[in-house]
Amino acid sequence: MTVGTHSCRAKVWHGSGDTVGLLDESDRWRSSTDLAHPALAAHRPWWDSLFAFVQLLKPRMVALLVFTSAVGMVVAAASTGFGLSPLTFVLGLSAIIAGTAGCNAMTGFVDRDVDRVMERTRDRPLCTGRIHPASRAVVLGAVLLGISLVLSGLRNPLCLAFMSIGIVDNVVVYSLWLKRTSRWNIVLGGISGGMPVAFGWAFVTGSLGLAAVLLAGLVVLWTPTHIWSLAFRYRDDYARAGIPMLPVVTDERTALRCMVATGALLVPFSLALPWATSVAGVGYLVVAAAFGLPLLAMSVWLWLRPTPTGAWTLFKFSSPYLAVVFLALLVSALW
Repeated sequence: MTVGTHSCRAKVWHGSGDTVGLLDESDRWRSSTDLAHPALAAHRPWWDSLFAFVQLLKPRMVALLVFTSAVGMVVAAASTGFGLSPLTFVLGLSAIIAGTAGCNAMTGFVDRDVDRVMERTRDRPLCTGRIHPASRAVVLGAVLLGISLVLSGLRNPLCLAFMSIGIVDNVVVYSLWLKRTSRWNIVLGGISGGMPVAFGWAFVTGSLGLAAVLLAGLVVLWTPTHIWSLAFRYRDDYARAGIPMLPVVTDERTALRCMVATGALLVPFSLALPWATSVAGVGYLVVAAAFGLPLLAMSVWLWLRPTPTGAWTLFKFSSPYLAVVFLALLVSALW
């Protein structure tokens, strides 16, 4: 198939009986010059280049993960009695911002070939040549990850461990390995999503409490529901790019049962939090139930009546779910 001026050689995926087109491995490392005219980058205004790098770092994703880490720090301080000075708070958030943004820069470079193929992502800055050469993304990512590891290591070994696990899981396990080879990619790759909140807790206490485990598990369990509903809606897009998301390479009923299962685990995790920390009060419990039960109901409805519209509704509802639940916990901790 041909994308722009770039010719892709196709391979075939044999997995669960379904076949998915797979980009040739050599395409993975091609420069952005194959599809765009990066020479024009020199004539772009500086603010356009700056905006391109901001887009590369995916600020909305960074903001969500940083928020979970911030809540982890506040809840840890409120639950354990450890002090949380403004300086500690700023240093912890700086480490998480650098770590999550650095991972996004690295994965943006790794995934630029499939991003060009998918309609949903083909306008990203590495695909259009707005960042050229593409290796600039690697340099930026390496600097940010270096900063995150230094700040983590200076705080305590547990913070360094959580930061390292998050980076390795996101960049190596998910993006470089499982994203293109396994239908369970987002399950194992989603572990990195739970690391910021565990990091935040450890940044304050130097340890890991039951509440931190539940919060991290909440993020990890939310990720498949969120991503699989999107993949169900855009199955053709993922198949064209050769990404074996579960709804793409597994029969529909099995994939939807897995989505219901993750939702069925997600709700108890969120509702169990008041038994792990006293700061999660009745108000938190009401919000967690008010958003968690409809999320589970939508998953069940999609399983009973699978439609792209139903998948998109579930995706859009799940998008703010995590932020709302963590916000309820933050309010409860500060009340």
